[in-house]
Amino acid sequence: MRIGELAERSGVSVRALRYYEEQGLLLPERSASGQRRYAEDAVEKVAFFQDMYAAGLSSRNIAALMPCMDSGHTDVQQREMLRAERDRIHGKLTQLRAALRRLDGLITVTDAHA
Repeated sequence: MRIGELAERSGVSVRALRYYEEQGLLLPERSASGQRRYAEDAVEKVAFFQDMYAAGLSSRNIAALMPCMDSGHTDVQQREMLRAERDRIHGKLTQLRAALRRLDGLITVTDAHA
């Protein structure tokens, strides 16, 4: 598929797709005329990138995970990074849940006085 179609199907901008390419995350083939052509699995890869960026992973860490996704295998260093990122995200979730409870409490109090 062409870059515009991938942008539409994945819900990201063409600019974001070009950035992913610059970072070595997305590797399109080129047509004879030089146009980018993406495989069908690019939509799922872009969704993965979006999730990982939203969780705070760097481009470098995401790039390190790409071979794991393709092969299903990891080395010791990759597994350590996966666990560290998971622990970091879990810690952030704990903080966010506490903030959510406080906001819910504040909403309850202010609604009672409205």
